[in-house]
This record gives sequence, C-alpha cells and structure tokens, in this order.
Amino acid sequence: MDTKELLKKVRKIEIKTRRLSDHVFGGEYHSTFKGRGMTFSEVRQYQFGDDVRNIDWNVTARYNEPYIKVFEEERELTMMLMVDVSGSQFFGTQEQFKKGIITEIAATLAFSATQNNDKIGLILFTDSIELFIPPKKGRSHVLRIIRELLEFEPKSKKTNITQALKFLSNVMKKKAIVFVLSDFVADDYQHTLKITGGKHDVTGIRVYDRREEEIPNLGMVQMEDEETGELLLVNTASKNTRINYSKYYQERVDYFRDSFKRSGAGFLSSRVDESYVKKLLGYFKRRG
Repeated sequence: MDTKELLKKVRKIEIKTRRLSDHVFGGEYHSTFKGRGMTFSEVRQYQFGDDVRNIDWNVTARYNEPYIKVFEEERELTMMLMVDVSGSQFFGTQEQFKKGIITEIAATLAFSATQNNDKIGLILFTDSIELFIPPKKGRSHVLRIIRELLEFEPKSKKTNITQALKFLSNVMKKKAIVFVLSDFVADDYQHTLKITGGKHDVTGIRVYDRREEEIPNLGMVQMEDEETGELLLVNTASKNTRINYSKYYQERVDYFRDSFKRSGAGFLSSRVDESYVKKLLGYFKRRG
C-alpha cells in the first residue's frame, strides 16, 4: 500500500469512526468507564455532616478550626487496545475480512477515549508481541494507531493470547481499560485472563465470520490453515467431518465466554455482517 492510498484509507476510517464516537459512543463511554478513584482537589471549612476521616489536621492546627480535604473523581483513564493480527484475521466470506471490522471497532473506541481526554495505547500480537505503542493522548496519536492497524505486517501468523496478556501486565502497572479484539479461536488463556481481570477493566470483543461456524457441503475441498499454512484435503460431504468441525468451533466459543465470565471481565461477539455499533452500544448500556 503506497502512502497516498494509506492516507486515503486512514481518512476514510477516521470520518466513519469519528462520527460514531462523537454522536453515539462519547456519552456512553464516559458513563460506562468511571474514573479510577478520587483525587485531592482543595480544602474547605468543616460543615456539619462531613466525614471526619477527611479532616486535614495540618490545616486545622494552623487555623485552629476544622478543615476537610475535598476530593473529586479522577476522570483521566488509560485505554489499551490489544489486537490479534494473526493469520486467521484475514478470513472473510462477506464484504470484508475480520481484520477490517476489528480496525473500525478499535478506531471507534480510540476516538471515544480521546473525547474523554484519555490516553490510548496499542498492542498488536500473534504468538509474540509484534508492536507496542505506549499510551498517549490526541488525534494524531489515534491516527498513528489506525495507520498501524491498516498496514502493519506481522512476522508470525500464529496466536498466543496468554503471552499478550502477560506482556500487558508487565508494561501496564496502573489500572487500565483493556479491549482485546480477536476471533478467539484459541485456548489455554483462562488462567492468565483471570489474573489480568483482577488488575484491569478487561473486555473481550470476538469478531467472527458466519462461514467459520459450520462447513458447507461442497464435496472434496482443499483448505489452508491461515495460521500454519498447512494445506488439507477435506471431504465436506462427510456429515461426521461437518459435525466434528462445528463441535470444535463451538468449544472455542464456549471457552471464550466461560473464560471472560470467570475472570469478571466483559465480553461481546460481533459477526462481520452484523452492526458492531449496535453490539457496542448494547454492551455499554448494560454496563453503564
């Protein structure tokens, strides 16, 4: 992709997702993700009914009458976008790949956070950490994130969600709002997710294609595993083959839901041909 074409694509995504974040998600995001706590604002004279635990004893001693500390909600937050860029994200039988929808969702979330004056960071992962952009504020920073989501070429095609979550814990010492965007066709990440969910506000967003749910009867078909590159000759006319595949896929979906539930984390699923706008809004309203 040349620079001119890239900038055109970035601008197109900005216009679409900025509009969504301005008119739809801004207020929902603000009300859903409250500040981490209270920060000191000022002192004032004690009034009947005030919490005595907030008395500032130094100021009280100086003026010989009780003063209390006034706190306000700490609104500035940090959002981390963790995006799976493994080979399976390039699967798609509808109008676009899963990767395209994931990019739009990530951009919408980033602009919503920017409206709230929050910092946004990015982790692109496969079975290793492909790219880490530390959290920063501002439109130009969000545009850089969108550029990376559009043009980044990962070294690996495999997936390891556990490694990505461990990396997050190492680089983010303070609590953050974390969105993990993937198809979650993986397992063995439940334990690490539980640890991460205890420290951060985590949401898993599963993006999938309808053709991944079951294999149609097309006879003998050569299929390629997007993550290993392995070519397989599959007899899709076999009922057992189709049943076994559907069972395997449903196990991955159940594992995703169960893992996020057990971790106290939020989760939602969005098919590429569905409105992710409705899914996100519904999720924000349920949480808010």
